[in-house]
Amino acid sequence: MSGETADGKRPPVRGRARHTAELVGLGLTAVLAAFMLLFVLVDWLRLSALPLSSTATTAFDLYVSAGGALDTILGTRVFESPGTIRIVATGVLIGIVGPLVGVFLVHRQMALIGETLAHTAFAGVAIGVVVAGLTGIAGTQDQLILVAFLVSAVAALGLQWLTEYTDSYGDVPIAIVLTGSFAVGTLLISMFRDRVAIGIEIEDFLFGQIAIVTVEGTRMVAVLTVLVVALVIYNYKQFFFITFDEQAAHVARLNVRGYNSLLIVMTAVVVVGAMQILGVILVAGLLVIPAAAASQLGQNFRETVYLSVLLGQLSVLGGLFIALVGSLPAGGSIIVVAIGVYLAAVTLSDRAVGRLSIH
Repeated sequence: MSGETADGKRPPVRGRARHTAELVGLGLTAVLAAFMLLFVLVDWLRLSALPLSSTATTAFDLYVSAGGALDTILGTRVFESPGTIRIVATGVLIGIVGPLVGVFLVHRQMALIGETLAHTAFAGVAIGVVVAGLTGIAGTQDQLILVAFLVSAVAALGLQWLTEYTDSYGDVPIAIVLTGSFAVGTLLISMFRDRVAIGIEIEDFLFGQIAIVTVEGTRMVAVLTVLVVALVIYNYKQFFFITFDEQAAHVARLNVRGYNSLLIVMTAVVVVGAMQILGVILVAGLLVIPAAAASQLGQNFRETVYLSVLLGQLSVLGGLFIALVGSLPAGGSIIVVAIGVYLAAVTLSDRAVGRLSIH
C-alpha cells in the first residue's frame, strides 16, 4: 500500500492508522520469529561439539530464565521448561508459514489441498512405522516426520498430475487422493500393528500431541520456515499472477506448471511441520481459517496476506496458551481460537464478500 491513493490524495487517517497497526504487528511477529529461530540455533549449538557450545549453553539458560520470568508474571509453571519453549517456537513458526501458504490456496479455491496432503502425510507416517518395524531400525519420531514429508510431497505432485491429465472435475482427484491415502495408512497400521515393534503411538500424529515435538523436529520446522518464507517472497509476483489469472499467466509464458508444483510442495512442507502439533485431522484449519478471516478484512491482496499471518499467529499463540495452561489438546485449542478469530472478522467486516481488490 502506498502513501497516496490512485487519484493522488492521501488515504484517510483511519486507513493510515490501520496500515501502521498492521506493519507494527508484522514487525512484532518478525521479531518473535527471529527470537524463536535464535532459540532453535542455540538449542542445536549447545548440544554440538563446536567451539560456540559454551556460549550457546549460556544463551540457552537465558531463554529458560526468560520463560521462568514469564511464568512469574502469568502465575503459571509451564514456560520455564525447555520443552515448552520448543513447542512455542514450533507454533510461532508454523503460525507464519501456514497462513502464508494458505492465503494462496484459499484464493485459488484449493482449500481442501491442505486436508488432502495431511492425509497423505499420515500414510507416510504409517509407511515409516512399518518400514522401521520390519527392518529393525530406530524408527524415531523425526525419521517418521521425514518419511511423511517425502510421501506427502510425492502425493502432492501426483495430485497435480491427476488434476491436469484427467477429465474429472477439479475436486474429484482431491477426493481420490484424500480418501485413498488415509485408507492406505489405516490398512498398513491394521495389518502390521501386532507384527512390528515400535514405541511410537501413531494416534499422536493423527490427533496431534505437543509431546512429540522434539529438538530435531523443531529444528526441521525452523529450516523449512526460512525456506518457505524466502520462496514466497522471491516468487510473490508469480504466485499472485497465477492465483488471480492463470490463463493470462499461460499467455505470458510463465511456467505455470512449475509454480503450481512449487506451491503444492510448499504446502506439503507446511502440513508435515504443523502436523506435530495440530495432527492430521486439524492441520488444514491453520492453512484455511486465518486466510478466510483475513479475506473478510483485507482491502487488497497484499493486506490480506499480512492479516493472514497476523491472525494465524494470534490463533496459534492463543491456542497454545490455553492448551499449556489448561492441559488441553493443542490442536483443538488452536483451531477453536482460529474459528473465534474468523467469526470476529466476519462481524467486523464492513464490505461485501467477494469485493477484494487484487492490487
